[in-house]
Amino acid sequence: MSETVGLFMLRRLTEWGVKRVYAYPGDGINGLLGAFHKIGDRLEFVQTRHEEIAAFAACAHAKLTGEVGVCMATSGPGAIHLLNGLYDAKLDHQPVVAIVGQQKRMSLGGSYQQEVDLQVLFKDVASEFVQYCMAPEQARHLVDRAIRIAHVSRSVTCIVVPDDVQEAEYVEPPRQHGAVLSSIGFADPIVVPRDEDLQRAAEVLNSGERVAMLVGQGALGAPREVVETAELLGAGVAKALNGRAALPDDLPFVTGPIGLLGSKPTDHMMERCDTLLMVGSSFPYSEWLPKPGQARGVQVDIDGRMLGIRYPMEVNLVGDSATTLRALIPLLHRKEDRSWRREIEKEVGRWWEILDAQAHEPAEPLNPQLLFHELSKQLPDMAILTSDSGSATDWWARHLRLREGMKTALSGTLATMCPAVPYALAAKFAYPDRPVIACLGDGATQMLGINALIDVQHYCERWANKQLVVLILHNNDLNQVTWEQRVLSGDPKLAVSQDLPDFPYARYAELIGLTGIRVDAPEQVAGAWQEALSAGRPAVIEAITDPEVPPLPPHIRFEQAAKMAQAAMKGEPHTGRIMRNALRGKVDELIHR
Repeated sequence: MSETVGLFMLRRLTEWGVKRVYAYPGDGINGLLGAFHKIGDRLEFVQTRHEEIAAFAACAHAKLTGEVGVCMATSGPGAIHLLNGLYDAKLDHQPVVAIVGQQKRMSLGGSYQQEVDLQVLFKDVASEFVQYCMAPEQARHLVDRAIRIAHVSRSVTCIVVPDDVQEAEYVEPPRQHGAVLSSIGFADPIVVPRDEDLQRAAEVLNSGERVAMLVGQGALGAPREVVETAELLGAGVAKALNGRAALPDDLPFVTGPIGLLGSKPTDHMMERCDTLLMVGSSFPYSEWLPKPGQARGVQVDIDGRMLGIRYPMEVNLVGDSATTLRALIPLLHRKEDRSWRREIEKEVGRWWEILDAQAHEPAEPLNPQLLFHELSKQLPDMAILTSDSGSATDWWARHLRLREGMKTALSGTLATMCPAVPYALAAKFAYPDRPVIACLGDGATQMLGINALIDVQHYCERWANKQLVVLILHNNDLNQVTWEQRVLSGDPKLAVSQDLPDFPYARYAELIGLTGIRVDAPEQVAGAWQEALSAGRPAVIEAITDPEVPPLPPHIRFEQAAKMAQAAMKGEPHTGRIMRNALRGKVDELIHR
């Protein structure tokens, strides 16, 4: 029975185990769209409000499931709109396949409408594999290679399919010279370092008296091994943002996040350690790691290209985190002196007390930290938590005390605005029985989030568990950049670039059929979370927060203080409120010493 190239490509995706495609239609993919009529429920077309949402959702699917995510868009502008979400996947090393349409073959080179050189456009974001399907006989190996290469390289791949090829009759590649006869299937290899390299790593770790561990997304599949290694070494464990869920935060030796968004116990550990073990992380900010020469280093990463570029490591191990740690553990000696571990645990306990105090400091009208602090106490079991990029990320990283089984996702490396709600959408498709909570600011909400909320409303009836809560920090300010203007550039807030138009987010949620809750006083916060989590349908919490609560780093460096002073001298209008809020935060740290 004959079939079109478009139908063959969809069928081939299902044979690879793909269940859904996040997409937006256009006439440049008509041959693929028509094939969805015949593929039936084997492959779902999930229409999103914007191609960028589709790419973010495919990226989130990869992050949360470990499977290849797939997105689709039409030629020209549709393909262009995918780029930001695809770069999010590329920079966070996630396997995503983009299928995009193109004008008919006979039109190419004729400056035809919507004709864009897509191979050049996608060459960077899909640097591992981007190819045109110019003949029906190519379709088989292009789909197979796109999925396999995305999986193996943990990166983005792209297939460009001209409109007339999509509608052409599919032909199997012939058994002749020049034909490519590909097949389905791939099994992840077991990658373990050589015995002599493991011995060298063990010697470094066994020699250390104050070992610090930093884990990232590469350790997400190795919680037991990370815990056992930390127990043997008497180490504390810090988590890079992409590894937020690598270990639960109720373990007393987990010091939490690192960097500008980091915790004081992590900073204390990095300042005092004599040995550093990095597992599955490429945390880029060297100023928050031990000083060069302070600590001996061991790093484990599946990608040898990422080894030894963040800290001068003594031993670099190429290997899967879980398998490598399992091979390393028998070579490690349990440290009998537990004073370093006790010191770390004391700092961790103190830190949670500081966060509690800081969250309850007064603000005008609402302290944003209180929203996250209260959410932490009400987190449902097995929750999936997504964050945007902005000041909301600061509080999300610090205040949420994750428990075993929870998942998280954010744009860790690209740090783009707008993924939180598209990520939440994809989380619900992948895990319809689990609660999902997205946190973002009003800037990202206005940019794309209000569109993605329409998708949430559109699809929510199909989810077994309808718990999906979106927290929006409403402060009418592009807050993270405002703080960067002050602290990095020494400039006062530039109102024309930073002020946002007012918008009624809770009323908008009600308008489109969601639960909308507006909060503008501290005593309302706990009840708002209870109402949202028990609403029986997706809910939006609009929290009217104070933009002048500073996201204080673990310790304020001289350069940061000097830049803030410059901003004040140049006429920063909110200096008084900023200083009061900052002083309260630092007093809380002193009280809980």
